[in-house]
Parts: sequence; C-alpha cells; structure tokens
Amino acid sequence: MRRLDHLLRATARAEARHFWFRGFRAFVEPLIRLALAGRTDPRILDCGCGTGANVAWLDSFGRAYGFDLSPTGLRIGREHGRRRLARASVAAVPFPTASFDLVTSFDVLYSLDDGVERTAIAEMYRLLKPGGCAIVNVAALEVLRGDHSVLSRELRRYDRSMLRDRLTSAGFRIVRLTYTNAILFAPLLAVRAIQRARGLRTEPEAQAEIAVPPAPVNALLSAALRIEAAWVRRFDAPFGSSLLCLAGKPTEPRS
Repeated sequence: MRRLDHLLRATARAEARHFWFRGFRAFVEPLIRLALAGRTDPRILDCGCGTGANVAWLDSFGRAYGFDLSPTGLRIGREHGRRRLARASVAAVPFPTASFDLVTSFDVLYSLDDGVERTAIAEMYRLLKPGGCAIVNVAALEVLRGDHSVLSRELRRYDRSMLRDRLTSAGFRIVRLTYTNAILFAPLLAVRAIQRARGLRTEPEAQAEIAVPPAPVNALLSAALRIEAAWVRRFDAPFGSSLLCLAGKPTEPRS
C-alpha cells in the first residue's frame, strides 16, 4: 500500500501538466458532450477516481462524484478541496441503482482480476439510468507492455474485440470504440520492446514513466495529441496505446 501511495502522489503531481493527461482529456471531452447532450443537471460518477482530479474536471459538465479504495488518493483529493469523494470498491458501489446519467472508468479495469472486472462493469451498468452512458478508457495492445505496466499494475491490455465483448456481455451497446495516442505508437513500440528485452523495472524505478518531460517536449507532445484528438472526433484510430469507449445502457430492460 505504501508504494501505491507514492504512485498516487506522483500521479497527482503529473495530472495537471503531463502531456498524456492533457491528451487524455482532449480525447474524452467530445464523448462526454455526446453522452450528456440534451440532459439537464446530469449526475456523473467516476469509478476508481484516484485523487479525484477527474471528478473536479467532470464537475464542469454536471454534478460529479467519485469513489476509490485508496485512502491516500482520497486524502490528496480532499487536500485539493474535492469534497464529493467516497471510499468504496468498484465491485460494490454504495450508490442507488439507476442514479447517474454518466459513469466513467479511467484506467482502472486493466488492474482488476477477471471476476472483479466483470462485477465492476456490471456495477457501472446498474448505476446508470436507462439511456445513460459509460465512458471507459483502458491500456491497449499487449505488444505495448513495458515499465509503465508495472507502475499501473496491469493484469491485461485490451484490444477492440476484448473490450467490446466485456461491455456488451454486461448489456451495454457500443456507441464509439477507438484507439487513442496513435501518434505515440511507433516510439512506444520501440521503447517498450527494449524495456521487455532488458527486463521490466521495479515499481519505484518505473515512476520515471510519469515524470513531466522538459517544457518544450511536453508542449510539443501536448499539441500533437490535441491534433490527434480533433481527428478522432470523426474517425476511429486503428491502433494506439489506449482504447477509449463510449457505451450506452438501453432504455428498455434486457430480455
């Protein structure tokens, strides 16, 4: 748990400035707007919110809540003034059925055992109002496993068919499903192949993976991801280091 606490604190330092987080929000924001179009005062829940940074961001689209199992993550969030945070497991969420317009799961599912992952997806489905939506982001493609996988405690990396099957099995219908960070794919492929060849780092050593690069590099990569995000608004990327999905809960119950 102490190592996870260090990771959460390192992530909290990176969330505001790191190019990956800037790109992530540029990819996700259009899906949020699509999911909430026409809804008045929507309620949003971030499942596995870490420090709650994304809850603060989601709050600009509606009334956002978050929960996480880590007391350190929640403490960091509250130190930053984030109040609508609870401590809970993704497999047993303490909110009523059909109480949210949008639920999100950002880079959580890949760290869960298969059974817990299935339960977490079922809980997301349960929490949504009929016609509501889920936005899920996960690590993509086993060929990109590397030091960051140690840091994120990845049990799996997904491809399109895997994520689609796991969501539709819970009752969701897929609205959008695309890879992201395609512009980073080639350099990541090379770097992570080298990392696997020499042996993956330990968790403390791997924390360099989320260090913010020098300002000019960070600005260049942030701009590149914003350009890709604009392209992804219209087209699905065929590969990338992440997989992003917008899925809907049907208005009629499953037979």
